[in-house]
Amino acid sequence: MPSLVVVGSQWGDEGKGKIVDFLANEANVVVRYQGGNNAGHSVKIGERLFALHLVPSGILRPGKTAIIGNGVVVDPGALLKEMNDLESKGVSIKNLRISDRANVIMPYHRLLDGAEERLREGAKVGTTGRGIGPSYSDKVARLGIRMVDLVDENALSEKLGFLVPLKQRMLDAYGDRAKLDLEAIRREYVDYGIKLAKYVTDTGEIVGDSIRRGKKVLFEGAQGTMLDIDHGTYPFVTSSTTVASNAASGSGISPLLLDEVYGVVKAYTTRVGEGPFPTELTDDLGRTIAEKGGEFGTTTGRPRRCGWLDLVVTGYANSLSGLSGIALTKIDVLGGIGDLKVCTHYAVGGKRVLRIPADLKKLERCEPKYATLKGWDEIDVPEMKRVLSRGFTALPENMKKYVRFVENRMKVPVVLLGLGRRRNEILDLRKSKWKTRRK
Repeated sequence: MPSLVVVGSQWGDEGKGKIVDFLANEANVVVRYQGGNNAGHSVKIGERLFALHLVPSGILRPGKTAIIGNGVVVDPGALLKEMNDLESKGVSIKNLRISDRANVIMPYHRLLDGAEERLREGAKVGTTGRGIGPSYSDKVARLGIRMVDLVDENALSEKLGFLVPLKQRMLDAYGDRAKLDLEAIRREYVDYGIKLAKYVTDTGEIVGDSIRRGKKVLFEGAQGTMLDIDHGTYPFVTSSTTVASNAASGSGISPLLLDEVYGVVKAYTTRVGEGPFPTELTDDLGRTIAEKGGEFGTTTGRPRRCGWLDLVVTGYANSLSGLSGIALTKIDVLGGIGDLKVCTHYAVGGKRVLRIPADLKKLERCEPKYATLKGWDEIDVPEMKRVLSRGFTALPENMKKYVRFVENRMKVPVVLLGLGRRRNEILDLRKSKWKTRRK
């Protein structure tokens, strides 16, 4: 009765969508367990690029059950648009299910998101402005509207009657000139509830029963470990828990039902928005890597900051999520740029630092210490086909050394190796697939 969690091991954008899509071919159920439409997963199938923001990547595999868990905050308008876009491209959404316990993003959440960010002035956190943070805030403050309310017109109307005037007073206090129209919001969201009602259910029961019946369940995280609300580079983080342990809470099942955890590691490091980034490259090389890697946000289109692979970051992710395997992505991007550096530890005040400090001022003072590895030439199309057919031994020698270096330092095997953007350009290095559950 196997289950597998896929987590981001850096600041997000590691290629989780592609890895989940690859693994979903073997799964029966794919579950998104946190975040909102501030995250994006892109999957390239042939020459077609699919950008997903709320719907789990498993939806692209026919016959799979795709679940939006209770740990996700749902913008119903954005979700319906995404569902319509998928259907227009021939993707069936009949197996999509949405947790009745998931919280709903409301129009006032987006307005408050923008107002709060503006008031931060020099202390902006780089929010996407999609209302994610305020929605999670309302969830914790017990002021949230959940999907179970959205599909019940009476419950929705009652809650809006209290919440809309309250949020209007907050906007007024922030100096925002927006005026909330209670009746317009009510009509809009009642309509959303009608359209989404057939997809809303107790998804925790589905997930738990699926695992107990021996179905293969894949858990899909959004963002990355360093954006975790508790463990990331706070306050430059997202509003939810991104580490593997939240796969249980964010899906409504027992943590005893979780088995394997794969950490997705990009072969270099990127991050979007504000905050410290020890291995960042601000020179032409950083811009070259960004251009070669297509480093622009799936959701926002914002350019990503690029830097060398940081094993302090990935080691920290391992300590938090207990990785049983690494999916090393975008290693092809490093081809043809010469010698490569990998950060093995930091130094600050003459002391060796091997764990991310909570104090960001200390992190900003950390000097990355590097190991230098030989690079390799770019892999052309004929060579790519040969590598994919022959396996790991056909890789350039220095690329193999890079992979082994990561494995040895992290003490976790590389089980999947991403060599390109398409779903078939992944080298499967697993010795066994979907292990049986531990007794």
